[in-house]
Amino acid sequence: MIIKYLSNLHALVSKFVSVSRISKRSIKFLSREMGPLESAKKVAAYRAVDEYVKNNTVIGIGSGSTVIYAIHRLAERQKEENLKVVCIPSSYQTRHLIISNNLPVGDLEAHPKIDCTIDGADEVDADMNLIKGGGGCLLLEKIVASCSEKFIIIADHTKNSQKFGDNYKKGIPIEVVPFAHVPIKLKIEEKFGGTAEIRMAKAKYGPIVTDNGNFILDWHFPLDVADWNKVYTDLLLIPGIVEIGLFMNMAEKAYFGMPDGTVVERSAT
Repeated sequence: MIIKYLSNLHALVSKFVSVSRISKRSIKFLSREMGPLESAKKVAAYRAVDEYVKNNTVIGIGSGSTVIYAIHRLAERQKEENLKVVCIPSSYQTRHLIISNNLPVGDLEAHPKIDCTIDGADEVDADMNLIKGGGGCLLLEKIVASCSEKFIIIADHTKNSQKFGDNYKKGIPIEVVPFAHVPIKLKIEEKFGGTAEIRMAKAKYGPIVTDNGNFILDWHFPLDVADWNKVYTDLLLIPGIVEIGLFMNMAEKAYFGMPDGTVVERSAT
C-alpha cells in the first residue's frame, strides 16, 4: 500500500518542471495540484539535494513520503548534470523507488562509509533531536544515518517543534522483538508513564511487521519529560527493544518547506 502511494506520488511529481528554486507562480500551481504540504516537502527536498549532494559520492536515502522528492531531484540531476552517486536505501520501499528512477543502488557491505544521508522526520525539537519511524523503518534508517558523515533532514513546516509532542501525536516508535512485546509494553508504561500500543496493520489482520521481522510499539509519552537523553538510554536497557525512534544528536541540518514556497533552515549547535 505504501509503495503504491509513493509510486502514484512519483508520477504526479514527474509532471512538474525541474527547478531547484521554485518561483511563486510555480508554488501556487504545485499547491493547487499537490496540496500545500506536498509542495512544502518538495521545496525542502530539492534545496537539500542541491546543496548537499556532490558528484562521485555515496548518498544514504531515508524512507517516507518526503524522500520521494529527494529521489526525484537526484534523478533529474543525474540526467541534467551527469551526476554520479551511489544510493544506499534504508528500506525496501526506498530501494524500489531508487531503482524505478534508474539511480545506482549500493549497500553497506560495499559502502560502509556514507558521505551524506537525506531523510525525513516525524518531529524535530528545538535541540535538533528527532522522532522518526512513523513509517516503520527506524532501525535501518538509524543504521544508515550512523554511517554518514552528514545527516540532513527534509520536512514540511508541521514537523518543526519546540518540544516533542507539540505537533506529532502518534507517539515514539519502538521496534521490539515479537516474543517480548507484552512485557516491554508493561515495563515502559510502569517506568516512564504514558501508554505503549502495538501498531496494527490496516491491510491485514495482526501487528505491523518491520523489514527486520519485528513489531513496533508506539509509546504515547507524558508531555512533561525533562531529559530525553536519559529516557533514550534507559529504554535501550530493556531487553527485547531493538531500536527506538529517537534520533538524538545526529542531524546536522534540517530544511523545512513553508506554505509560501520558502525554506526555513536549522542547524545543530
